[in-house]
Amino acid sequence: MRAIEIPAGTIEYVEEGQGPPVVLLHGLLIDHTVWDRVIPLLPKGFRYIRPNLPLGSHRVPLRADADLSLAGQVAVVADFLAALDLADVTLVHSDWGGGLFLTALGRDDRVSRMVILPCEAFDNFPPGLPGKMIGIAVRIPGGMVFAARQLRVGWLRRLPILYGQMIAKPMPSAMMRHWTDPMLQDKDIRRDMMKYLAVFTSGEIDDADDLVAKTEALAGFTGDVLVLWSPDNKVMPPEHGPRLAELIPGARYREIPGARVLSMLDDPEAVAAEMSSFLTASRDQSTRR
Repeated sequence: MRAIEIPAGTIEYVEEGQGPPVVLLHGLLIDHTVWDRVIPLLPKGFRYIRPNLPLGSHRVPLRADADLSLAGQVAVVADFLAALDLADVTLVHSDWGGGLFLTALGRDDRVSRMVILPCEAFDNFPPGLPGKMIGIAVRIPGGMVFAARQLRVGWLRRLPILYGQMIAKPMPSAMMRHWTDPMLQDKDIRRDMMKYLAVFTSGEIDDADDLVAKTEALAGFTGDVLVLWSPDNKVMPPEHGPRLAELIPGARYREIPGARVLSMLDDPEAVAAEMSSFLTASRDQSTRR
């Protein structure tokens, strides 16, 4: 993996291809490999960049004094784009919705397009039943370690309170072990993750009106947007996809039926087809300007 320094510390990332940059994000206790099945299906002529965000599955701890609150994590994304000196970025959101707040915080100047898969939005912080269970776990000493260990047991992982509502297909055990190894094996990775999970106890996500306002700031985003939602999931409300598409000027709305939150795992071919159409159309439009 490659690595780059930002104010918060070292961010590892994987990069493939050349051309306009496409930066693909991920959620809590997930890393860049969530996109492994989609990347080979996307069109050539783009630079695909997948950072490992400090959300518990990263392998290089950030600085001990790094701000990894919700606002701090948004800054990590913006600082990552700046450190690589990226411009005209297509930013792909999935599961974790903090990246949607770049516009509200005035840090979206490097982002020209977005693809929004099912993710936290509006007042859906924490998201659904799994989010509520995480909120309980972080209040119990050792609760997140216990929860991560349960995720490694196939039949437990399929329960609605764990991963049952995140993915429709069976979750590969090897992938889940890969995602949970860092926080189980490294106390500094756990420290980073728990800094973010302090959003459940710090009050940072208690003001629903503030969260909605930060999402609705996307009404001022002027680039091309594809909202690629999964209507058959209970974690990220089905109505949030059309609501985002209506909010953002000119956004197009598409669906991945039968998928849940992690649609890139449930139906990588459909996700890749919709993303490919959006990327090539946006590139052709930019070329004509």
